[in-house]
Amino acid sequence: MEEELRDMKAHKSYYNMLHFVANAQQGIPKLCPYGSITKEVVDEEDTYDYLPGRRYFICKDYENDGMHFRQPWVMGMQQEVERLKERFHEQEKLLRECEALKQWYQKSSTREAPNPETVLFSTKGTTTTNSDTEIVKSTSSKP
Repeated sequence: MEEELRDMKAHKSYYNMLHFVANAQQGIPKLCPYGSITKEVVDEEDTYDYLPGRRYFICKDYENDGMHFRQPWVMGMQQEVERLKERFHEQEKLLRECEALKQWYQKSSTREAPNPETVLFSTKGTTTTNSDTEIVKSTSSKP
């Protein structure tokens, strides 16, 4: 029973690693999961006479075991362009929001603010002025 459990855990960790490697191959890879650097390589085998060679992003220590990168150049570039487009649209949206906030702030700062000497506080739609509070203070201080 324990041996089956250990074997099952080993298989699970192996498949998890395969899953992580597959998900890591988005955009232009810079490092392989094993830590080696990826480089751009042109495949010299001519499959067709009009297609002289294909470019790949490939791990420096590439082995065909499913754990190292060998990604077609076109796919990596396409994913990278899509990622950059998305990032650009997010930045553009943020810039528009900042401009709108800046305009709102400029509008609100140019409005005439109420004079602090005439209005102290407002309760239930009524305002109290300094002269009213002095009257209230003078009448409430008398017993």
